[in-house]
Amino acid sequence: MQNTQYPTPETFTRANSAAQFETAKTYFPGGVHSPVRAFKSVDGPPVFFQKGEGCHIYDIDHQKYIDFCCSWGPLILGHVHPRVLARVQETVANGMSFGTPTPHDNLIGKLVLDNHRYIEMIRFVSSGTEAVMSAVRLARGVTGRSKVLKFEGCYHGHVDSLMVKAGSGLVTFGISTSAGIPESFAKETIVVPLAEPEQLAAAFREHGHDIAAIIVEPVPANNGLLLQDRSFLQLLRETATQHGSLLIFDEVISGFRVGFEGAAGLYDIQPDIITFGKIIGGGMPVGAYGASKAIMEQVAPVGPVYQAGTLSANPVAMAAGYATLLELLQPGFYEELAQKTQYFTGKLQAHCDAKGYEITFPSVGSIFWPTFTRQRIQRSEEIDGGKMSLFKVMHLECLKRGVYFGPSGYEVGFVSAAHTYEDLDRAAEVIIAALDIVEG
Repeated sequence: MQNTQYPTPETFTRANSAAQFETAKTYFPGGVHSPVRAFKSVDGPPVFFQKGEGCHIYDIDHQKYIDFCCSWGPLILGHVHPRVLARVQETVANGMSFGTPTPHDNLIGKLVLDNHRYIEMIRFVSSGTEAVMSAVRLARGVTGRSKVLKFEGCYHGHVDSLMVKAGSGLVTFGISTSAGIPESFAKETIVVPLAEPEQLAAAFREHGHDIAAIIVEPVPANNGLLLQDRSFLQLLRETATQHGSLLIFDEVISGFRVGFEGAAGLYDIQPDIITFGKIIGGGMPVGAYGASKAIMEQVAPVGPVYQAGTLSANPVAMAAGYATLLELLQPGFYEELAQKTQYFTGKLQAHCDAKGYEITFPSVGSIFWPTFTRQRIQRSEEIDGGKMSLFKVMHLECLKRGVYFGPSGYEVGFVSAAHTYEDLDRAAEVIIAALDIVEG
């Protein structure tokens, strides 16, 4: 790895990655364990990586990249942060799992609750999907109702009843977006567009008596970065309260990313339940959900809502999360990270403005999204799918020069604390060169 360098268009290769991918396809469906990793939306075979350090990742063809995927968001400190690594190694040496309570549970639990005004109790699970599944079950158990209202363009993991899109008509029940989901499951979900108060009101006029919860990504970042006005999120809070429903903020991405208190703190809105993932595990597979003491004590073994997990709160994940969160609480952490992100996206935007390119970089905190339009996008239907061919070109040209984005134009990018201004300058030069090719 000592001789690994950034690739250039002349030296870039994926020969070893391509060979590994051909082998992987004989073992795993599509050669991957999560569909987006297959590079179906961009050019060539997926890149196989073998090492990360700081803001850099290194592939098996001995090439170095500046990473803006950051494991899809968890690595807010960058790869193998020394204090996180040391705590994980110390914990692993004493055992990786016991299936029992450990002191690590209490350490991270206290740290979160002492510094997050919007929840009073928390339970750890093993993924963001599991956190959402548990939160929805809890909402149904608390309210005694069955239906959930979600928004087109928000993704909440591969929970059966939430893997749905809107049907035709003003207020529609969900239509499954995956085989294997019974129609009856999808019909427990009502889907409305984001940023459409009238359709929200219509859904509650028709079904409000049976809606257990509104679930929303307060910072929708799974299908582009569909930034909402605070007034719309406040309307969700008021509507849920008025109709006796619960408001669930899915903060698997935004939690601990846009601030320690996530979007709840950013917008100062009190949800009833918050789901977490990604950063809370410091790079390990972790999820969690939290709420008031009254709501959380409806969960077994105290209450009637059953939820369990063999590896929930395993000590290694708790140690990684605890060490990560300690760093996030350092004075000025989020301000500095947001400043870096604004510097980086500002540099890209200035070039696009000077050239007259129809490209913008909406951002919040340390999340940003390269999008090929000058229009503000708040709803998924406003995304021009035809422009994804432009991202495909940009992605390849960035790869050839040593900058890595998630392999889809619908995915956001992340800046980590490990990105230096020098790294961001280099990355900006690469992206600008790629965009000049796209627009050329």
